[in-house]
Amino acid sequence: MVRRGCPLRDGHDHGGGALSALVFDFGGPVLLTPFELRAAGEAAAGLPAGSFDWAGPFDPDADADWRAFQAGAFTEREYWRRRVEEFAALTGEPPTAPELFKYCYAGPEETLVRPAARALIRDAKAVGIPVGVLTNDLTAFHDAAWLARMTILTEFDQLVDGRTEGVMKPDPAAYHLILERMGVPAQGTVFIDDQPVNLRGAQAVGLTPVHLDPVHPAEGFRQARELLGLPVR
Repeated sequence: MVRRGCPLRDGHDHGGGALSALVFDFGGPVLLTPFELRAAGEAAAGLPAGSFDWAGPFDPDADADWRAFQAGAFTEREYWRRRVEEFAALTGEPPTAPELFKYCYAGPEETLVRPAARALIRDAKAVGIPVGVLTNDLTAFHDAAWLARMTILTEFDQLVDGRTEGVMKPDPAAYHLILERMGVPAQGTVFIDDQPVNLRGAQAVGLTPVHLDPVHPAEGFRQARELLGLPVR
């Protein structure tokens, strides 16, 4: 179970010094993206290599739907709905995201979670910085059995899933909800996400946005550590 937000510790102020709280998006910043796991997903589903022909940020030129999503033509949820329909046509399985992602995310937890994210969570909590998650589709993309085996979820002080709460990024209410539950102010909080639209939403309510680019994730983790006053690895 996630815990209630912990109090801020001295040494992490909101006025020019290191910032005092950390909020992650889950899929992308903490978990590897489906794009990084699609070959494993194909193999687990018994499909030939290349069956999942979506590349997202790793090759936008080859993924017209990804470009359309990034341009605001439709939502990330719609992007994955299209991938799910393709998966169902390939396999004959039900057209749901958990059916697709149970193959992509079938490996052990240590192969699915970014080590740099785990280290950042550990180091932040060690100095009293509360850590939360604000995600849109955790329970839409993964079933209960998969969630139950993800021990990383127990490391967060609070978790807000937009699907279950009925409010999603970039709606300002989503950011206010995680801040309220953590008991921290927007101005003292670093927010890490892989989607620019969600980072713009975070910035609009006063959070400090950090882009975690899945293609080059090290830079995002370095930036977050500097903002939080943590050693840069």
